[in-house]
Amino acid sequence: MTSTSPAADPSATAGPLAGRTALVTGAASGIGRAVATRLAEQGASLLLLDVNEAGAREAAEQVGGEALTADLSDRTAIEALGLGERGIDVLVNNAGIQHVAPIEDFDPERFELIHRIMLQAPFHLTRAVLPGMYAAGWGRIVHLSSVHGHRASAYKSAYVSAKHGLEGLSKVIALEGAAKGVTSNTVCPGYVRTPLVEGQVADQARSHGIAEDEVLEQVLLARTPVKRLVEPEEVAHLVGFLCGPGTDSINGQSYLMDGGWTAQ
Repeated sequence: MTSTSPAADPSATAGPLAGRTALVTGAASGIGRAVATRLAEQGASLLLLDVNEAGAREAAEQVGGEALTADLSDRTAIEALGLGERGIDVLVNNAGIQHVAPIEDFDPERFELIHRIMLQAPFHLTRAVLPGMYAAGWGRIVHLSSVHGHRASAYKSAYVSAKHGLEGLSKVIALEGAAKGVTSNTVCPGYVRTPLVEGQVADQARSHGIAEDEVLEQVLLARTPVKRLVEPEEVAHLVGFLCGPGTDSINGQSYLMDGGWTAQ
């Protein structure tokens, strides 16, 4: 666990989330880092959690937050963070990994790892912070789901099933927290320009039997009318909105930003 000094700029404490503490997982890069930046701009104090200690520290320094390091596939490591004592008002469950392979070739241990990180960890993290949110009478939980929480793609059995499960978990949290001032929603982008997406190009090419330079057009954007990747900052703005003012009645919802994929 590594901490950094708060931002010296007094304007960092201004904004609709001033006085709130936000925890973002998978915050060292990609969507998580963009979300942390956005919430800091809205005045929140940030806890940036990632398995990559150096990356989390760098991201935390950028926003004047605190870096936390843990392997989210390990429930004991999550419990050791002591999140229930941190006064967390906003939780963004973003951390994720990917593996692309036909079911008959899919490593069962890899399947289970993906579910531990992307479905079980959000449960454990939510369980840790909910009592504090309930006591405060306010909380915002946003889960980074995916268009794959609504649609399936071949060769992604673990990722698709984990995201479908996350959609259900979010709705249960929404129902349980509604009367206590806590909302739970999901944000479901299509393919986002992140290291996670870039890292699956080779596996996609191999699974589909095409060249790597054909993956973007023939696989990633094949079902998307808007023919470009989603930018992390676009996702971050939606997350920031869901954590901001005027959202008390936005609860148990799933926000698709998939370039029109699910409109077809």
